[in-house]
Amino acid sequence: MTLPLISIIIPTLNEARNLPQTLASLPGATNVEVVVVDGGSGDQTAAVARGLGVRVIESAPGRSRQLNAGATVATGDMLLFLHADTRLPAGFDGAMRRTLAQPGVVAGAFRLAIDGPGRGLRWVEWGVSLRSRWLQMPYGDQGIFLTAETFRALGGFPDLPMMEDFELVRRLRKRGKVAIAPTAVMTSDRRWQRLGILRTTLANQVMIAGYLLGLDPHKLARWYKDLGKPRQ
Repeated sequence: MTLPLISIIIPTLNEARNLPQTLASLPGATNVEVVVVDGGSGDQTAAVARGLGVRVIESAPGRSRQLNAGATVATGDMLLFLHADTRLPAGFDGAMRRTLAQPGVVAGAFRLAIDGPGRGLRWVEWGVSLRSRWLQMPYGDQGIFLTAETFRALGGFPDLPMMEDFELVRRLRKRGKVAIAPTAVMTSDRRWQRLGILRTTLANQVMIAGYLLGLDPHKLARWYKDLGKPRQ
């Protein structure tokens, strides 16, 4: 029996350094295609991806737009949306298929491991695990996956400057269960290194609260971007 084709969609913007490690985690997977969606990188991201034998398309910048553009050209029965600095575990393809085959499951994601030392990051992983399993609210850095049919029925990712993964999962939860696969992706610790663990965690919670309170997502995105800029 032919296994359902999995399309892995990776949005990129200046990810030439991280992309080879991410793509190196894919060999051994069965019946998988990769679509890299570049949002106008100023480095060699597109050339690196093509050199590694994956399909590259160009898109307007913005993660939601890039993800939707990738889904448009993807030919898989299942879609996996993966960050460019996140590595998949061995056997991820089987874990995906088994997770989506469970009764009542409309989507899934992986457990999160962060590639960095320290007790603080282990606490972050623990918190993500609780949120994902008990609230069924995984985020994009965990590799969200679902069938192409379900994705089309939802209308794709909402056109937001950020929080697109949060909103997609909220909509998915209204349709069924969002399950967590038993294996973990390994994501870079660069986000926590840039702002610090506490500031990153607090900033994320402020973003979620602001979004749920109806604040303008574009203003929230500008605030978050400014927060990450180095101080003079």
